[in-house]
Amino acid sequence: MTVLPAALTAPRPDPVRALLAAVRRAGPVLPVLLLIAMLGLPLDTGGAQEGSGGTPADAVSGLLVLFCAVRAVRIRQRPFTRTALLVLAMPVVGVAIAALGAGSVDNALLGTARYYQILVLVPAAVLLAIRHRDDFRRVAWGLVALALWQGGIGVHQYLTGTGASYAGEDVRAVGTFGATDVMGMSTVVAYGLICSVALALGGRAPRERLGALGCAGLLVVPLALSFSRGAWIATAVVVTVQVAFTGLRRAARLFTAALALGVVLVGGLGVGTDMLQERLSSITQVSAAPDQSVTDRYTMWAAAIDMWQEHPVTGVGLKNFPAYRDSHASLALSSGSDVAGAGQSYRRQPLLSPHNMYLLVLSEQGLLGLCAIVGGWTALLALGLHRLPAARRGPGGLDCALVACGLLVWQLIDFAYADIGGPSTVLTAVVFGLSAWWALADRGTAARA
Repeated sequence: MTVLPAALTAPRPDPVRALLAAVRRAGPVLPVLLLIAMLGLPLDTGGAQEGSGGTPADAVSGLLVLFCAVRAVRIRQRPFTRTALLVLAMPVVGVAIAALGAGSVDNALLGTARYYQILVLVPAAVLLAIRHRDDFRRVAWGLVALALWQGGIGVHQYLTGTGASYAGEDVRAVGTFGATDVMGMSTVVAYGLICSVALALGGRAPRERLGALGCAGLLVVPLALSFSRGAWIATAVVVTVQVAFTGLRRAARLFTAALALGVVLVGGLGVGTDMLQERLSSITQVSAAPDQSVTDRYTMWAAAIDMWQEHPVTGVGLKNFPAYRDSHASLALSSGSDVAGAGQSYRRQPLLSPHNMYLLVLSEQGLLGLCAIVGGWTALLALGLHRLPAARRGPGGLDCALVACGLLVWQLIDFAYADIGGPSTVLTAVVFGLSAWWALADRGTAARA
């Protein structure tokens, strides 16, 4: 009688059962992953500019909030600790008071809904959906996957001349977000790059770390081709801090490898050499010889400060910056920014915000709103950094710590030259939710592997 090897007689794994088991393991974070996936779909950029229109991702974010609320009631889950409730609820009062000064009922309702969505409801839902570190890592890898998808589209746009207009050529990588949200792809790619670096530095398995490092290397290219100076600066700062936190020797090796990769890509292969050099050099010329986009930004910043000085406590009201802009801005402000390419014909897009989140809040919500919102972010950052040393000493938590703190720091830097608005904004709420879970989740839950 012939005896077959055990490997031949063992039952073959059922792919359907394996898929169902994976779905069960993911559990409550599936709606979060679905929300992330919705941002990979092509958008009707004609109606979703400057936050003026809803997107499929906005609809899914509402379903996510409803799902987490129903689930919390059904399983009798204690929603939040007292600290979490206080930190998440801080923007509520300031936004509500500023809504009373809005120019119309529509502005009040739309502005309130947007701020609550991005700063309160979706972050709270993400905090409830994540049960442990494995769920957190699934969401982080979801951000990496979205970044690779959008970045791949952006590189294709650059190579084929189908991107947004930049320096007279349709080469700016914008992904599916279109020419009206040129910061969208750079934001998504920066999120993915920060997550990749964190997973490479603190991942549990060598294969996982190697895969994350490869993803980080790939994402450098679309980030460069986005021509977004602000995203470059914020990402460089965060990645430097992430690497330095894990050890000076490792930091030296990785920075050397990154420098060599940059020399090969830019110097050897000529990846966007002229345009990238021009864009890089313009970073140091923002005060000496600024271009019109920088001049417009300075002018709107000055206008926002003037508005606040006239209404220091509660600001001019939600979504009222455009109505007060012309009466406070100097003649140096242009009529709008040029929009063209990526499937859109040329037109002028009006400048409806100061492109600085802190000044937008200060001008529309005054010191009351600014202290409430920035105070909540400061608390998140302080509590998250407080848990960093324990994650470094303990097993299997450093990657989550680097992701949460890195994303939050990147966003706080980015808000110095950007604000909420555009189709990609809902992803900012997911980032706040990840940071909130690391900083505010019950310590027994946060420490569970």
